[in-house]
Amino acid sequence: MNITVMKFGGTSVADPEKIQRAAARAIAEKKRGKAVVVVVSAPGEMTDELLTLSSRVSKNPSPREKDQLITTGEIVGVSLFAMSCLDQGAGAVSLSAAQVGIEASGSYGNADISRLNPRRILRELKNGKIAVVAGFQGINAEKDVLSLGRGGSDLTAIVLASQLKARQCMIFSDVRGIYTADPRMVAKARILKKISLLDMIELSRFGSQVMQLRSLEIAKKYGISIQLRSAFHMDLGTLISPRLKGENKNPVMALAFEKKEAECLISAIGPFAHLTPEIKERIVSEFQRKKIKVTAIRRGFRRLSFSVRPSDGEVALVLAHRACRL
Repeated sequence: MNITVMKFGGTSVADPEKIQRAAARAIAEKKRGKAVVVVVSAPGEMTDELLTLSSRVSKNPSPREKDQLITTGEIVGVSLFAMSCLDQGAGAVSLSAAQVGIEASGSYGNADISRLNPRRILRELKNGKIAVVAGFQGINAEKDVLSLGRGGSDLTAIVLASQLKARQCMIFSDVRGIYTADPRMVAKARILKKISLLDMIELSRFGSQVMQLRSLEIAKKYGISIQLRSAFHMDLGTLISPRLKGENKNPVMALAFEKKEAECLISAIGPFAHLTPEIKERIVSEFQRKKIKVTAIRRGFRRLSFSVRPSDGEVALVLAHRACRL
């Protein structure tokens, strides 16, 4: 089967109208001849609301009971999503982690997916249905439910894509793609049409919260391409590819913010491109000239990353970009 995995984050299904819009996108993909698997997060702020409720009931909630509680948000999400698909004339079925056979191991609140049995999903796809799977959760050997941590629905989608040998994995959220920097902090930040998976992993390690780091590492392991798109716009967003073959000779520049530092990444694009020692030294010289303090620097054949104070982040990005073009 030609399988597409589509993941919709909480903001993408925050209210009935958004659920209907997301369901319509899944149905449109099915009409293009695809077998569609949808991973859905808890609607809106439901997870946070459940956590707040637990703290009001108990001063020190049991980790097991907390996971039992917060993963119900995804059950709400998949049920409503499947209802919307059915209402729009498409066959669909909602499935929990237990029904799908998503096995997890590790601690409550931050578990990892250890095994997935795709049999139930494949059966539903062969019956012409859209399989709507609860993200963010798995079950352990005792059949207890474990949550997968922040961004865990990304992990569910990537693992499903790898095990189902899906040709596409699309992640829909409230952002339009990967930006060169956080647009809330850098006014001139622009969307990257594509970025290598290695570069995306590097950005995620140093502050970018667009996708869960563990899910990106699984994508790297299985060679999965990810299309990060907005749930509210029709543009294609950013392609995150393990086999990026860009024709652009300019470096991909991106800036990831943490609370105490900003991480800037420079990467050469193209099968034979690399960053010469001269370019790297020119960047360092530019920083010294402008008295920008570099707290850490990591050099590689194809990439260079460095950490600076957040207040110097935008200037550092401009200087690095200029040095690469000289």
